[in-house]
Amino acid sequence: MENLEQTCASLRAQIAATEAQLAGLKRDLGIAEQAAADVKAQDTARTIAEDKRSDNGTRKWPLLGEEYKRYGRQMIVPQLGLQGQLKLRSARVLIVGAGGLGCPAALYLAGAGVGTLGLVDGDTVENSNLHRQVLHRSKNVGKFKVDSAIEYLRELNPHPTYVPYRAHLTPQEAPDIFKDYDLILDCTDNPATRYLISDTAVLLGKPLVSASALRTEGQLMVLNYPPRPVGDKTGGPCYRCVFPKPPPANSVVSCADGGILGPVVGTMGVLQALEAIKVITSPTLNSSASPPSLLIFSAYSTPPFRTIRLRARRANCAVCSAEASVTLKTLKSGSTDYVFFCGVADLEATLSPEERISPLELRKKHPKEVPQDGGRLSKEPTIIDVREKVQFDICSLENSINIPISTILSSASSSTNADANAQPSLPSWLPTELASAESTDPIYVVCRLGNDSQMAVRRLKELGLDQGGQRYIGDIQGGLRAWREQIDPDWPEY
Repeated sequence: MENLEQTCASLRAQIAATEAQLAGLKRDLGIAEQAAADVKAQDTARTIAEDKRSDNGTRKWPLLGEEYKRYGRQMIVPQLGLQGQLKLRSARVLIVGAGGLGCPAALYLAGAGVGTLGLVDGDTVENSNLHRQVLHRSKNVGKFKVDSAIEYLRELNPHPTYVPYRAHLTPQEAPDIFKDYDLILDCTDNPATRYLISDTAVLLGKPLVSASALRTEGQLMVLNYPPRPVGDKTGGPCYRCVFPKPPPANSVVSCADGGILGPVVGTMGVLQALEAIKVITSPTLNSSASPPSLLIFSAYSTPPFRTIRLRARRANCAVCSAEASVTLKTLKSGSTDYVFFCGVADLEATLSPEERISPLELRKKHPKEVPQDGGRLSKEPTIIDVREKVQFDICSLENSINIPISTILSSASSSTNADANAQPSLPSWLPTELASAESTDPIYVVCRLGNDSQMAVRRLKELGLDQGGQRYIGDIQGGLRAWREQIDPDWPEY
């Protein structure tokens, strides 16, 4: 048995090394392809520059002949016109995040003819991105998202200038990046970065189009518009005005955990591009804008859109009020700690090491035995899978019991009202065989990544299922992702 485990470990190590080498080759290929694309873009730019001059070196029309054909359908829209198109061509827009929101936003802004488009993202393309991040293709898996996106955008429209920033946004670098742009689009998916983007935009006087999407719902806001100076009450509210306090860290759900429908995030990204075009082509960038509002989209509601009016700037806002405590100096110095401000869900410390077991240790403790002489198989351990049913239906461990974490936690509040001296009543979702006081069989809890399972273990112990420590209740560390890495390489990765 030990030899087989060593062989498996050796093969996993070889696979990991090969995958690392493959990732390196993909990065090298991406750099080479990017260099080739840059050369091609330079040739295109040179051709465009030559076309801009007539024989005597003067321009007869404000746009190139090809541009009139390319943008003609939008230029005849009364709200845009030739002047609006010229504003788009001279505009500089920065998109932070080249994912589900950033891809459609960049696609339509490039198509509309925005003069300069900057993209900020330090991530690389993964297969799990492709169902919704429409600028990326299968062949670009492993390539920086900004490079993959710009490759597509250049094929769509060679006229704009595309500027890649192949790193995650930091407080120290954000001001220097933002200062060269007229308008910012927040296409990120975590609170810390959202506050950073909004703060930087306000301090530099840049309007901000912010959106978010999860599962089947999305939100959209145009912030700091009009972009008045700090302390000017006539300016548009910022992200801190709308959300003075960040949500609890353990309540923030990512697309990886909560899921997302591609058309939902695509809808919000397209709406961001639309709002950006409206801001750019308005009579003046600092003109009086419509009252600030929050647009809420719900794909499975009727009607799917509704709007909530937002208040003006808060009198005590930490960024845009006269009492501001966040400045460019605090940003660049690092004294404004966004991760600390938003909190960190330290779920890894929820349970003690004794209450956690790795998939490999679990398999050693409860080997899957096959009888040689018709003898009796050893009893399978009790495994509670706390993923939601929709995930449990995708794949599950053999003989595991599905009790969703939402069901487990929803019963916690009702039990807190009970007499403190009384034994906690057992909830209806708990199977009878687990509630039996006679059983001391261990219970192992598993989830997708090893976070929800820890909360479930705590709840089961609060209900007294561990019988005062006589019965082992613990979680499978790392969840089903670790199970795939350590036990079953064929386990579906979703």
